[in-house]
Amino acid sequence: MQTALHEIHRRLGARFVPFAGWDMPVQYRGILEEHRAVRERAGLFDVSHMGEVEIRGARALEVVQELTVNDAARLRDGQVQYSMLCLPSGGVVDDITVNRLSAERFLLCVNASNVEKDFEWMREHARGRAEVLDRSPEYCLLALQGPRAADILARCASLPLAELRSFWFVEGDVAGTAALVARTGYTGEDGFEIYAPATRAVALWQALMGEGEPMGLLPAGLGARDTLRLERALPLYGHELDESTTPFEAGLEWVVKLDTQFIGRDALARQKREGIRRRLVGLTLLESGVPRQGYRLFADGEEVGAVTSGTQSPTLGKPIALGYVGVAHAAVGGRVQVEIRKRRAAAEVVALPFYKRRQSGRA
Repeated sequence: MQTALHEIHRRLGARFVPFAGWDMPVQYRGILEEHRAVRERAGLFDVSHMGEVEIRGARALEVVQELTVNDAARLRDGQVQYSMLCLPSGGVVDDITVNRLSAERFLLCVNASNVEKDFEWMREHARGRAEVLDRSPEYCLLALQGPRAADILARCASLPLAELRSFWFVEGDVAGTAALVARTGYTGEDGFEIYAPATRAVALWQALMGEGEPMGLLPAGLGARDTLRLERALPLYGHELDESTTPFEAGLEWVVKLDTQFIGRDALARQKREGIRRRLVGLTLLESGVPRQGYRLFADGEEVGAVTSGTQSPTLGKPIALGYVGVAHAAVGGRVQVEIRKRRAAAEVVALPFYKRRQSGRA
């Protein structure tokens, strides 16, 4: 599959890779340059491969509350919430964002690799109490990220961006396009995710690039998106999260509200009482090498876990990784070894995230 912007990406010289059934740009000028642009100025990502599922009706909140581990009842109109869908076992079906459009309408953004699975899961468990609609084909989704994102977007939209807080959204006109603009992202920087009709994708992209290029805006691909999210220790489904992993093991206990009733609550309550056996940790290598997903972790000669994501951090200038280890080896300051091509490289367990942006404004 291709997004509505495929031809634009091709003209920009993008290198494409298959991802979740989509032909997606992994880079344009280069991952390092695009990464730096987002950290220092701004980058524009086409993430239209992500899925959108709407749940609506008089009992929509009841359904969302049962499906998701966070407390959707706390949401107000225009608010966004990070949450998860879980199995009865507590394993993660997907991590998602929930946008409350109204008391009877919720728009859930799901991972590209899970759209069909998530939609069927939601529809099955809604049991006819609310409409569950896969609206993914109707949307394009652009992510404008970086310290200059607000200034660039302000040139294209008459929206109250200065008052828009992190994890809230507004609906309005962006470059002649009706859009939902959320102050959210996946890079660790200030920025916006812009949901708009797929038929307006090209016009919207061109307007944002036209206004942003003089301010240093670059198109950015999935490669930079991955290095940016990893520096901020944001989980990626299929790496840090999957159906065999629970939110507690992933260090996401803050998302789970056990005082609500949701699928997987009993298993997670039991795990909280009994404790976890493994935990996601951050690692920095103390010698040369680049850790990658699947590389084994050792301590005292015994295998204690595995890397889930790793890279040479463009911002920090050193190798970093996320991985699961037994809780006995999860303490910050502890040492493990990463097996890289039959060589074991020393690594230190460090506090997360690896990178924190300098705060400014209300974002």
